[in-house]
Amino acid sequence: METLRAVVTGASSGIGAATVRRLREQGWDVVAVARREEKLRALSEETGASYVVADLTDDAAVAALSAEVLAGGPVHSLVANAGAAFGTDTVAEASVDGWRDMFDVNVLGVLRVVKAFLPALIESGRGDIVVMSSTAGHQAYEGGGGYVAAKHGTHSIAATLRLELAGEPVRVIEIAPGMVATDEFTLKRVGGSQDKADKVYEGVENPLTAEDVADAVVYSLTRPHHFNVDLMVIRPIAQAAQHKVARHQGL
Repeated sequence: METLRAVVTGASSGIGAATVRRLREQGWDVVAVARREEKLRALSEETGASYVVADLTDDAAVAALSAEVLAGGPVHSLVANAGAAFGTDTVAEASVDGWRDMFDVNVLGVLRVVKAFLPALIESGRGDIVVMSSTAGHQAYEGGGGYVAAKHGTHSIAATLRLELAGEPVRVIEIAPGMVATDEFTLKRVGGSQDKADKVYEGVENPLTAEDVADAVVYSLTRPHHFNVDLMVIRPIAQAAQHKVARHQGL
């Protein structure tokens, strides 16, 4: 049986790193992609995954990434996980630069890697594209305008691509997590304030973890190839909706 090979972006931490670990446990060959070589090297030493350092907001870097990866063999799955949120400003007070940066990584970054690897995924005869969106891509909330808009763009890529690839041997899978507690995502969003980051999860019993989301990715990828998970929305039980979160004192 052919060994399956996946490319995972945003793999230096959080959901991306957890996905690399889970896929390697399943016996996949994995190419981990991110900007931070030190973290990728440590992940490679831990899991046996290979890695490529690349900035997905740079066209030339993505072209070089695909050339290097495809020179090493076929690719069966692309997990387009790289993404980021910057700020919690209202629309009236929004930073145009912050919105531009979010669009570049969450929308154009996904577009770049999909375009780069799609021919190889079709050629593989059993390709997969996993797009990591968010519940923010399906429901707006105050203070989330730029991220909400960007993740709606991410969702639109997945939905449109699925229609355009009808008849091709490529599944398009969208995973939309709600509240996930990782080491870096919220910390970066609030400008590096640990106190502000902690308040996001204050009183919330068992927010999702990076490993929970990685399990969803691996579940979707390991179904028989005729079985497509169009959209999987996952939240902690404490989060009934984007704006409805149960919080308890003392947690």
